[in-house]
Amino acid sequence: MSTTQASNDFTLAELLICACAEVWRGDGEVLATGIGIIPRLAQGLAKLTHNPALMITDGEAYLTEEPVALGAKNHEGRAYAGWMPYSRVFDNVWGGRRHALVGPVQVDRWGQANISCIGDFARPKRQLLGLRGFPGNSINHTNSFFVPNHGPRVFVDKEVDVVCSVGYRKERWPEGVKNDYMRIHHIITDLCVMDFGGPDHAIRVVSVHPGVSFEEVQSATGFPLLKAPELRETAHPTAEQLAIIRRLDPKDLRAKQIKDNPPGIRSRS
Repeated sequence: MSTTQASNDFTLAELLICACAEVWRGDGEVLATGIGIIPRLAQGLAKLTHNPALMITDGEAYLTEEPVALGAKNHEGRAYAGWMPYSRVFDNVWGGRRHALVGPVQVDRWGQANISCIGDFARPKRQLLGLRGFPGNSINHTNSFFVPNHGPRVFVDKEVDVVCSVGYRKERWPEGVKNDYMRIHHIITDLCVMDFGGPDHAIRVVSVHPGVSFEEVQSATGFPLLKAPELRETAHPTAEQLAIIRRLDPKDLRAKQIKDNPPGIRSRS
């Protein structure tokens, strides 16, 4: 099989890694930050395939041309591209030259995201991470979302319980606030890929994963979705992509990221 030919033998986790890697297509020289196993593998895949200019770090203080494999314990074989201490990270963060792929706990129809708590902020039903860097990051650079469990408890019918990162709800933006760098690019879930390409940044489904229908995605979402005119099936991984993923994750940690490690092509019920 050609390395560029799509495969039919892949897991859902591998499909999601490839779909996540697409968020950095065309970005050029920006700092990529993938939070979690699947997003981290995706940033490495993006750099080694369609965006060699992408800046990724070794998790310490350097930019690296060869993504660090999961579980690597030393610096052997790493090709460094430059020094990237925290001060230089923030030069990119505050200047709009970063694209982070993050994992919110709640998302609403405006793209506002929550990682702080569930319920009232003063008396939460469940305490989570807190706001962390979401407020500043969401205002200063592009973000995409990765959601491995698409359902109405994540994609809520009203506003998220705590607005940790900004979205496209006009009422939340005070007059005169700078929003030049704010952009939400894509949402990748275990069911589909979505963007904000509808009227007034309404969320659209742009691709559904193999064996998933638009109707299934809508029934798992707490607010109405738009169907993109060019709605398609999410592209299958190629042999080249799968080989890179397996090289970057030699211990198959990706297999533990989605419950029961299901196949990438699901049978229709």
